[in-house]
Amino acid sequence: MTQHSRSVSNGFRGDTVNGFNPKDASHLSEHDRKHIERRQRVLGPAYRLLYRCPVEICRGKGVFLYDKQGNEYLDAYNNVASLGHSHPRVVAAIHNQLETLCTHTRYMQDQLVDFAEKLVGTFDGELGKKGCAMFTCTGSEANDLALRVARFFTGNSGVIVTTEAYHGNSGAVAAISPSLGENSPLDPFLRLVPAPDSYRMPAAEIGRRMAEDVALQIADIERHGGGLAAFIADSVFSSDGLYFDPVNVLAPVADVVRQAGGLFIADEVQSGFGRTGTHLWGHVRHKVQPDIVTMGKPMGNGYPVAAVVLRPELVTEFGRYFNTFGGNSVAIAAARTVLETICEENLMANAVTVGGQILDGLEGLQKRYECVGDVRGTGLYVGVELVKDRCSKVPDMDRALAIVNGLRDRRILISATAADAHVLKIRPPLIFTSEHAARLIEGIEQTLRSL
Repeated sequence: MTQHSRSVSNGFRGDTVNGFNPKDASHLSEHDRKHIERRQRVLGPAYRLLYRCPVEICRGKGVFLYDKQGNEYLDAYNNVASLGHSHPRVVAAIHNQLETLCTHTRYMQDQLVDFAEKLVGTFDGELGKKGCAMFTCTGSEANDLALRVARFFTGNSGVIVTTEAYHGNSGAVAAISPSLGENSPLDPFLRLVPAPDSYRMPAAEIGRRMAEDVALQIADIERHGGGLAAFIADSVFSSDGLYFDPVNVLAPVADVVRQAGGLFIADEVQSGFGRTGTHLWGHVRHKVQPDIVTMGKPMGNGYPVAAVVLRPELVTEFGRYFNTFGGNSVAIAAARTVLETICEENLMANAVTVGGQILDGLEGLQKRYECVGDVRGTGLYVGVELVKDRCSKVPDMDRALAIVNGLRDRRILISATAADAHVLKIRPPLIFTSEHAARLIEGIEQTLRSL
């Protein structure tokens, strides 16, 4: 084992999973240290970098990122560019629209209404039949707006999320995002429930337990003189540790929430737009009908665009809504092209095929390495849980972050998730191929062997 391999055996958790430790820069080149010093001076200490050795990127194309020296990095993590970096169709759509017009939603524009109709039409049930779309710039804004609507419509303030949920960085949604850590204050009307841990709980009991947990928290809210406004969840529980199955978890929860007068909000910022392979929207796997759906990240393949789709009666009395840049002409052109490309290039089918190959490869590694406790995923979203041993199932953060950083040294980019940062988070672009999957698996195996 090399000295460098030993030096990354213990990862840095900090307040950002897989974050760079600014107090440990002695192993970096003089150039990198100076760049980080400049960055911290002008951007301030609140910004974070990823990896023990941060990556300096100057361009991206397809599934690859490149540094100044032209070194190629396989991007198996960034789902913002879910069609791949600098996708030619999206680039052309943005360029052509920017040459023509870029303005806000207070003028009549056919493309805005056309896209809203197309977007709403991708949903099942009442949302698909009569839902309406409200556009924002980011997923944080979308969740902020959804929360405002839920509290206005119900007249209540209580919100329930999972214990490591992340729903954004505005003041309101950061306050319902416990994964941001102890320095980020939580809303006094927030209540937490455990995520559906399929590795440690019997599958047949998960849905019932979660519904019971939600009911208990609703009772606690009501005992303190409040009422429930909303339960909000990401259907693959991305920040909790990635739990994909069983898929009978959220429908019972939605029933309990509605009985208490609250709304069910499906956060599709990470699980939407075909990420799960079998469905365009993650909540559909759970056969649950949300009252509100939020989306963002991959919606514009890098261009800032996000949205809320909801039942129209929720905003009948809501009043005026306007967002200077939300739903602008260029944003809509980007979003329309992304949705069309996903459908026309059969990228959901590709996610199923290539995602299955990644799972097969990881399950093969699981048979050979005791530290690989669980492998789970759907489409091109995969989690690998690292444990100290399979009997105790104790999380192994050090090994997980060593793998993440060992892959980074092999120029393969993934990250980690969960409260203990012990679950590998693999989330490649939807254009990932079998060749890319094989390179990823080979890199993981090499890293496991080196540890």
